[in-house]
Amino acid sequence: MSQTTAKKLLTFEEFLAFDDGTDIRYELVDGELVEMPPESDANNNIAKRLFAELLKHFPILLIAYKDTEIEVTGRRSRCRIPDLIVHTEESKAALNGTTRATITREMPPPALVIEVVSPGATNRARDYRHKRTEYAARGIQEYWIVDPETRQVTVCKWVDGQYEDTLFTGESRIESDVVPAWESSIDRIFQQD
Repeated sequence: MSQTTAKKLLTFEEFLAFDDGTDIRYELVDGELVEMPPESDANNNIAKRLFAELLKHFPILLIAYKDTEIEVTGRRSRCRIPDLIVHTEESKAALNGTTRATITREMPPPALVIEVVSPGATNRARDYRHKRTEYAARGIQEYWIVDPETRQVTVCKWVDGQYEDTLFTGESRIESDVVPAWESSIDRIFQQD
Protein backbone atom coordinates (compact mmCIF):
# COMPACT_ATOMS: atom_id res chain seq x y z
CA MET A 1 0.00 0.00 0.00
CA SER A 2 1.44 3.33 -1.01
CA GLN A 3 1.10 6.43 1.07
CA THR A 4 0.68 9.87 -0.35
CA THR A 5 2.40 12.76 1.24
CA ALA A 6 0.30 15.88 1.63
CA LYS A 7 1.84 19.03 0.25
CA LYS A 8 2.56 21.67 2.82
CA LEU A 9 0.46 24.69 2.03
CA LEU A 10 2.14 28.00 2.67
CA THR A 11 0.65 30.96 4.43
CA PHE A 12 1.20 34.33 2.84
CA GLU A 13 3.86 35.13 5.45
CA GLU A 14 5.68 31.84 4.69
CA PHE A 15 5.55 32.68 0.99
CA LEU A 16 7.13 36.07 1.61
CA ALA A 17 9.94 34.39 3.59
CA PHE A 18 10.41 31.53 1.08
CA ASP A 19 13.81 31.28 -0.61
CA ASP A 20 14.88 28.13 -2.43
CA GLY A 21 18.25 29.60 -3.40
CA THR A 22 17.28 29.93 -7.08
CA ASP A 23 16.07 32.79 -9.24
CA ILE A 24 12.83 30.96 -10.10
CA ARG A 25 9.77 33.17 -9.85
CA TYR A 26 6.69 31.73 -8.12
CA GLU A 27 3.10 32.78 -7.76
CA LEU A 28 1.22 31.55 -4.71
CA VAL A 29 -2.08 29.85 -5.57
CA ASP A 30 -4.19 28.55 -2.71
CA GLY A 31 -1.08 28.06 -0.59
CA GLU A 32 0.91 26.21 -3.29
CA LEU A 33 3.98 27.55 -5.07
CA VAL A 34 3.43 27.67 -8.83
CA GLU A 35 6.59 28.17 -10.89
CA MET A 36 6.28 30.94 -13.45
CA PRO A 37 8.36 29.94 -16.47
CA PRO A 38 9.98 32.61 -18.64
CA GLU A 39 7.66 34.28 -21.14
CA SER A 40 7.96 33.71 -24.87
CA ASP A 41 9.91 36.31 -26.84
CA ALA A 42 6.68 37.37 -28.59
CA ASN A 43 4.89 37.98 -25.26
CA ASN A 44 7.91 39.88 -23.92
CA ASN A 45 7.85 42.12 -27.01
CA ILE A 46 4.15 42.85 -26.47
CA ALA A 47 4.80 43.73 -22.81
CA LYS A 48 7.68 46.01 -23.86
CA ARG A 49 5.42 47.84 -26.36
CA LEU A 50 2.83 48.35 -23.65
CA PHE A 51 5.52 49.57 -21.24
CA ALA A 52 6.83 52.06 -23.84
CA GLU A 53 3.33 53.42 -24.40
CA LEU A 54 2.69 53.72 -20.65
CA LEU A 55 5.92 55.73 -20.30
CA LYS A 56 4.29 58.43 -22.44
CA HIS A 57 1.63 58.88 -19.77
CA PHE A 58 3.21 58.10 -16.38
CA PRO A 59 6.52 58.64 -14.58
CA ILE A 60 8.65 55.51 -14.77
CA LEU A 61 8.49 55.03 -10.99
CA LEU A 62 4.71 54.49 -11.18
CA ILE A 63 5.09 51.60 -13.66
CA ALA A 64 6.09 48.12 -12.53
CA TYR A 65 7.33 45.75 -15.25
CA LYS A 66 7.18 42.08 -14.20
CA ASP A 67 8.74 42.86 -10.85
CA THR A 68 5.95 43.61 -8.40
CA GLU A 69 3.67 41.08 -6.73
CA ILE A 70 0.12 41.64 -5.61
CA GLU A 71 -1.61 39.70 -2.85
CA VAL A 72 -5.10 38.63 -3.89
CA THR A 73 -7.79 36.53 -2.25
CA GLY A 74 -8.72 32.93 -2.93
CA ARG A 75 -9.57 29.76 -1.03
CA ARG A 76 -6.15 30.09 0.63
CA SER A 77 -3.19 32.45 0.24
CA ARG A 78 -2.62 33.86 -3.24
CA CYS A 79 -0.06 36.19 -4.76
CA ARG A 80 0.25 37.12 -8.46
CA ILE A 81 3.03 38.66 -10.57
CA PRO A 82 1.36 40.77 -13.29
CA ASP A 83 3.21 41.66 -16.47
CA LEU A 84 2.63 45.38 -15.86
CA ILE A 85 1.22 47.51 -13.06
CA VAL A 86 0.46 51.21 -13.03
CA HIS A 87 0.56 52.39 -9.44
CA THR A 88 -1.49 55.08 -7.85
CA GLU A 89 0.56 57.51 -5.79
CA GLU A 90 -0.80 55.71 -2.72
CA SER A 91 0.08 52.15 -3.81
CA LYS A 92 3.59 53.24 -4.77
CA ALA A 93 4.06 55.10 -1.49
CA ALA A 94 2.93 52.01 0.44
CA LEU A 95 5.92 50.10 -0.99
CA ASN A 96 8.44 52.66 0.26
CA GLY A 97 10.71 51.08 2.83
CA THR A 98 9.53 47.53 2.20
CA THR A 99 12.11 44.81 1.55
CA ARG A 100 10.02 43.18 -1.17
CA ALA A 101 7.89 44.75 -3.93
CA THR A 102 4.67 43.08 -2.81
CA ILE A 103 1.37 44.93 -2.62
CA THR A 104 -0.37 43.29 0.32
CA ARG A 105 -4.11 43.36 1.02
CA GLU A 106 -3.58 46.08 3.61
CA MET A 107 -2.07 48.40 0.98
CA PRO A 108 -4.03 50.50 -1.53
CA PRO A 109 -4.51 48.76 -4.88
CA PRO A 110 -2.76 49.95 -8.04
CA ALA A 111 -4.77 51.75 -10.73
CA LEU A 112 -4.10 49.27 -13.54
CA VAL A 113 -2.93 45.68 -13.92
CA ILE A 114 -2.03 44.24 -17.35
CA GLU A 115 -1.59 40.55 -18.17
CA VAL A 116 -0.35 39.23 -21.53
CA VAL A 117 -2.00 35.83 -22.03
CA SER A 118 0.37 32.91 -22.54
CA PRO A 119 -0.65 29.99 -24.80
CA GLY A 120 -2.60 27.06 -23.38
CA ALA A 121 -5.98 26.41 -21.76
CA THR A 122 -4.59 26.66 -18.21
CA ASN A 123 -3.02 30.07 -18.89
CA ARG A 124 -6.18 31.36 -20.60
CA ALA A 125 -8.34 30.26 -17.66
CA ARG A 126 -5.92 31.86 -15.21
CA ASP A 127 -5.93 35.26 -16.98
CA TYR A 128 -9.57 35.40 -18.11
CA ARG A 129 -11.26 33.83 -15.10
CA HIS A 130 -9.14 33.53 -11.97
CA LYS A 131 -7.09 36.72 -12.15
CA ARG A 132 -10.12 38.70 -13.34
CA THR A 133 -12.00 37.67 -10.19
CA GLU A 134 -8.96 38.21 -7.95
CA TYR A 135 -8.20 41.69 -9.30
CA ALA A 136 -11.87 42.67 -9.09
CA ALA A 137 -11.93 41.60 -5.44
CA ARG A 138 -8.99 43.99 -4.84
CA GLY A 139 -10.98 46.86 -6.40
CA ILE A 140 -8.32 47.56 -9.06
CA GLN A 141 -9.72 50.28 -11.31
CA GLU A 142 -8.77 48.55 -14.59
CA TYR A 143 -7.50 45.11 -15.61
CA TRP A 144 -6.35 44.64 -19.20
CA ILE A 145 -6.21 41.15 -20.70
CA VAL A 146 -3.88 41.32 -23.72
CA ASP A 147 -4.42 38.23 -25.87
CA PRO A 148 -1.87 37.51 -28.63
CA GLU A 149 -3.82 34.46 -29.86
CA THR A 150 -6.98 36.44 -30.65
CA ARG A 151 -5.14 39.74 -31.18
CA GLN A 152 -7.49 41.58 -28.87
CA VAL A 153 -7.38 43.52 -25.62
CA THR A 154 -10.18 43.20 -23.07
CA VAL A 155 -10.38 46.20 -20.76
CA CYS A 156 -12.15 45.35 -17.52
CA LYS A 157 -13.28 48.61 -15.85
CA TRP A 158 -14.38 48.79 -12.23
CA VAL A 159 -17.97 50.08 -12.27
CA ASP A 160 -20.29 49.96 -9.24
CA GLY A 161 -18.45 47.12 -7.52
CA GLN A 162 -17.71 44.88 -10.51
CA TYR A 163 -15.83 44.77 -13.81
CA GLU A 164 -17.51 45.71 -17.08
CA ASP A 165 -15.62 44.49 -20.15
CA THR A 166 -14.92 46.24 -23.44
CA LEU A 167 -13.15 44.44 -26.28
CA PHE A 168 -10.68 46.23 -28.58
CA THR A 169 -9.29 44.84 -31.87
CA GLY A 170 -7.65 45.92 -35.14
CA GLU A 171 -7.02 49.61 -35.66
CA SER A 172 -9.03 50.66 -32.60
CA ARG A 173 -7.33 52.27 -29.66
CA ILE A 174 -7.88 51.34 -26.04
CA GLU A 175 -10.42 53.48 -24.22
CA SER A 176 -9.25 53.75 -20.65
CA ASP A 177 -10.07 55.87 -17.65
CA VAL A 178 -6.57 55.24 -16.27
CA VAL A 179 -4.81 56.08 -19.58
CA PRO A 180 -7.29 58.37 -21.36
CA ALA A 181 -4.83 59.54 -24.02
CA TRP A 182 -3.71 56.03 -25.13
CA GLU A 183 -2.42 56.29 -28.72
CA SER A 184 -1.20 52.89 -29.94
CA SER A 185 -3.60 50.76 -32.01
CA ILE A 186 -4.30 47.17 -31.06
CA ASP A 187 -2.63 45.97 -34.28
CA ARG A 188 0.52 47.90 -33.31
CA ILE A 189 0.64 46.19 -29.91
CA PHE A 190 0.67 42.76 -31.60
CA GLN A 191 2.91 43.50 -34.59
CA GLN A 192 5.91 41.23 -34.94
CA ASP A 193 8.99 43.28 -35.88
